[in-house]
Amino acid sequence: MSGMARGAVSLHGKHPFQCGRRNAQPPGNRNIIFYILVHSAAADNQGVGAPQHIPAHINPGLVFLGNAVIQKQRQIQERADRGKARLISKTVEGDLEAFEQFIRQKFTADGTLLSEMLDYALSARGKGIRPMTVLLSAALNAPAGQRSGGLRALLAATLVEMIHVASLIHDDVIDESDMRRGRASVNARWQSRNAVVVGDYILAKNMDLGLKSGQFDLVTHVCGAIATLCEGEILQNDKANRQEMTRASYLDIIYKKTACLIGVSASAGALAVGASREKQALMRKFGESIGMAFQIQDDILDYTRTARTGKPSNNDLREHKVTLPLLTVLESVGEERRRELLARLARCHEEDESVEYLQHIVENEGGMEKAARVMQEYLTRAMSVLSEYEPSEYRDALANLCVYVGERDR
Repeated sequence: MSGMARGAVSLHGKHPFQCGRRNAQPPGNRNIIFYILVHSAAADNQGVGAPQHIPAHINPGLVFLGNAVIQKQRQIQERADRGKARLISKTVEGDLEAFEQFIRQKFTADGTLLSEMLDYALSARGKGIRPMTVLLSAALNAPAGQRSGGLRALLAATLVEMIHVASLIHDDVIDESDMRRGRASVNARWQSRNAVVVGDYILAKNMDLGLKSGQFDLVTHVCGAIATLCEGEILQNDKANRQEMTRASYLDIIYKKTACLIGVSASAGALAVGASREKQALMRKFGESIGMAFQIQDDILDYTRTARTGKPSNNDLREHKVTLPLLTVLESVGEERRRELLARLARCHEEDESVEYLQHIVENEGGMEKAARVMQEYLTRAMSVLSEYEPSEYRDALANLCVYVGERDR
């Protein structure tokens, strides 16, 4: 962690980032709070509460104190998270409210089941990074005196967000994931065949909305990202099956699956307000850089025992995916050791022991720290783009978005 105050912004300094913490077995009563904090965080990722079974050698009388600390820590963290989000969103608060209303108006369905599934999918869309990036980019690039991107920016924000929502529904079907953001995924609740249809329905409604708007430049600009997302998914599955992941392949996959759409979000905001091609390209570079950093941090959090992602931890290992924290370890070992680790990975779907073994290897051989340094490089690139703009509240908000991406734990 750099010496800069947590949450502070500097276009020329280093930026804080979350690189994971190492776990330890509790040797005695003095570690009860740490033990409960770590294991409660892991339990939260599984959608359950604090640990119910404390080791026999720990005094049960301290459990109440440990749980009290957990609750207080969560309250403090939630207030901090709200504060960070407020720093980013306050400059486009009105536009974000209009965007939410726009979504509610445009994305409805006939039929009780489809309507229920659609409402469920849209009610927990997550962090809203993509629409917020559209709206902030539009505000940053708008002509002097114009404080809002207007309806075109709302349309662009909707197009990118609904592509993202549909892609997550389809991802959960492909990965057979039962949890999404701390609750049952659409496929777990209504079966995969229905989840595929509701994902397709969202894409269809999205395309219909875009084409009927007549804003063909925005539709063309945004919708090319759908094919890129599909390419990324196929490439990821192929590399996982063959166990042939390289650094170049990994970066290509996360560009196609994550960074491309966030890059399009940033450039679409600029396009929506009539910015020059040069400004659009600049914002595309910004969005792609934070998108790469965002996904690397996501992959780090999958190995972070105290993360609050709302998903089971070590999902990537159980799905035989080699992401950057493990990849940095594989790059540093000999061929025989590499084959041994990949053999362990192949057994992770069936063996919790192999999952824990690789988790331990990544933690103790610096995999998360090395991945975090790569993430930091992308955040530095994003901040360098912002230095091309004159100081403004919108530039500051995007700088705070960079900080958030790097230090988030959910």
